[in-house]
Amino acid sequence: MDLPPWVWWVTLGIAAVILTFDVLWIARKPHRPSTRELTVALSVYVGAAVIFGLALWWLKGGQLAGEYFAGWLTEYSLSVDNLFIFILIMAKFAVPERLQQFALMVGIIIAIVLRGLFIWVGAAAITRFSWVFYIFGVFLIYTAIKLAKEGESDDDEYEENRFMRFMEDRFPATKTYDGTRLFTLENGKRLATPMFFVILALGTTDLLFALDSIPAIYGLTKEPYIVLVANLFALMGLRQLFFLIGGLLKKLIYLSIGLAVLLAFIGVKLLLHALHENTLPFINGGAHVNVPEIPISVSLGAIVVILGVTTIASLWKSRRDAAQLS
Repeated sequence: MDLPPWVWWVTLGIAAVILTFDVLWIARKPHRPSTRELTVALSVYVGAAVIFGLALWWLKGGQLAGEYFAGWLTEYSLSVDNLFIFILIMAKFAVPERLQQFALMVGIIIAIVLRGLFIWVGAAAITRFSWVFYIFGVFLIYTAIKLAKEGESDDDEYEENRFMRFMEDRFPATKTYDGTRLFTLENGKRLATPMFFVILALGTTDLLFALDSIPAIYGLTKEPYIVLVANLFALMGLRQLFFLIGGLLKKLIYLSIGLAVLLAFIGVKLLLHALHENTLPFINGGAHVNVPEIPISVSLGAIVVILGVTTIASLWKSRRDAAQLS
């Protein structure tokens, strides 16, 4: 899909305006959003994502539209998994409810910028080196196995990464929040507030999740623009999901297993594509391997089925467990 530069700039400009408006509006009057406010905002983001996909279908055909919808659903489902960690981060730093929306919004903006860099690097890599798909495929299958194993554990604690420990050692801090301010004056000294570290934790934690989500979406489409837009829509609607379904996440018992199956499926798809486009001399003498590739229609159907079965099975199990306890 050959797009003129202005399309990229207009897309980024619209996203920047929306995100800036959100941050300024939330910072002006920090509050815990109502269910109606969240539902309306989420409906707007989801509706915009669907309209974009339909417009893409009309302008560019079903293939690219199918790739977009598959990528958007995958990114959204993987982003939901982020919410577990976001909840733990909020609890660790004891973020007041009225300030949580601001912390999430700024953290998501940082995540969008960092993911943008990942998308650019991924696009450059797959354009120059077809063997990168081998690496992406193996990595996703490894991540799927790891995620399935982690899904069996009951670890409910947030562990700070090295970057966060470095930043906490580097910046003198106060334990008291000062509204949405990242720094404050205390006894004549300029100190970082907990909000500063919360935002860093949210943004950098999402970057770790991007290590598997970006290769996953490149397994569904090779178009960087589609990858970018799918990520924008997935992340921009994440704040509303945090408040709407945060308390329901514990009921999605099989979410990790479902996402593991999803990543493994895309990993296999990537390996098949890598074999089909093979140029490595030690595999089939550097020639392409005649293996079947999974069409985007099958991929989209598989994603919908996997997510649907995961949700239904999780809710059924939660309801059965609750009935046994009562």
